[in-house]
Amino acid sequence: MTDVEAAARRFIAEVWNARREESAYDLVADECPGLGGTGPEATLAWHRERRAAFPDLRYKIVDVVAAGERVAVHWRAAGTQIGQFGPVPPTGQVVSYSGATFLRFDPAGRIVEVWSCNELFQLLQQLGVEMLPPTGGVSGPGA
Repeated sequence: MTDVEAAARRFIAEVWNARREESAYDLVADECPGLGGTGPEATLAWHRERRAAFPDLRYKIVDVVAAGERVAVHWRAAGTQIGQFGPVPPTGQVVSYSGATFLRFDPAGRIVEVWSCNELFQLLQQLGVEMLPPTGGVSGPGA
């Protein structure tokens, strides 16, 4: 049986922080969904895109909970926006935000499922993005 907590910590340390792409091929199963596909390459595509915007992005593990084949990781990240981030042009702004990533492992200790949520609204605010509600008022049933 694989130590899934150790595997999750390795994934963050090596793939997210150290950019050791070869580690993704050890840790991510071929059927794991990613950006535009499945497997290690699709997982790396998401990280490459994020690194293009925040080349110095670093993740710190705040807490880890592991049970059976599943691991939940609460993390904090910080980095400087040097490249395009979605519709936001480079700002040079340093950002810090939190999130949680949930991983499921197969019996061989490879990641077969990744689901993350993060404080994207907080990140966009730090980049100076102004969030305005839609105009035109409320419509629809009960309005």
